[in-house]
Amino acid sequence: MMNSDTCRPTSGSSSSEPIVEYIRSESVLKLGQKIVDELGLDQTVDTLGRWMAHYIAEKIGDVETATGEERTQKMSECRDAILKLWSHRNELPNGKRPFEGFEPIFRALQSLDPDDTPPRYFRQVRSAADENDEGSQTTQWLGIASGLDYTARILIRYCITVAAQDAVDISRDWVALAGAIAKEEDIDIKIVRFVIANADALNSENPDDRGKKKIEDLLKRLEGFSHIATALSTHLRQQLDRNPP
Repeated sequence: MMNSDTCRPTSGSSSSEPIVEYIRSESVLKLGQKIVDELGLDQTVDTLGRWMAHYIAEKIGDVETATGEERTQKMSECRDAILKLWSHRNELPNGKRPFEGFEPIFRALQSLDPDDTPPRYFRQVRSAADENDEGSQTTQWLGIASGLDYTARILIRYCITVAAQDAVDISRDWVALAGAIAKEEDIDIKIVRFVIANADALNSENPDDRGKKKIEDLLKRLEGFSHIATALSTHLRQQLDRNPP
């Protein structure tokens, strides 16, 4: 449906701005075509989705058949329509949303917040202990708590990455097409990029040095978690032995 001459910059342009604008416009058109392909034009699609697909397809067709100043105007109208629809991507029909497969991941991240730097469960307690320096035993136990918290966040991140495997491949095309027009506030695209990068690093058949380091760090954290769990189990059993039921 789209041709390579759409919105092509003039050869005499000495500024990079027309070239950048051309690349951006081409990216938007490709994104629009992807939306049309995803929504579909046949009768099996719901009425709203079919109408949106036809509308965007018509706008793209107008750009392809226009020339001169008219094409510039049609391009502007088409781009605005695509970007407006893209800004409402999370409201598209079920089965047609670009990052629908990631929606459970978004909800889990919102709840778990694995990238939060301060300890998730022990912010106030650890802070108070650091300020008051209540003694070595307190510091030791809170150090264990902090270590468990950090390790849990790392392992949660890995579990989320594995959970997103089915959605990763489906979302690659969307991320690539949206890359040229993504905004700072597009948190969904940032999360998808992050998960895809982690998935690629961890699941490659021939991981590079960075991927191997990630895997080694996960193993180290998991082994450390196991040692702490064993120590805590021993401590609790001792407590039971001293205070039998």
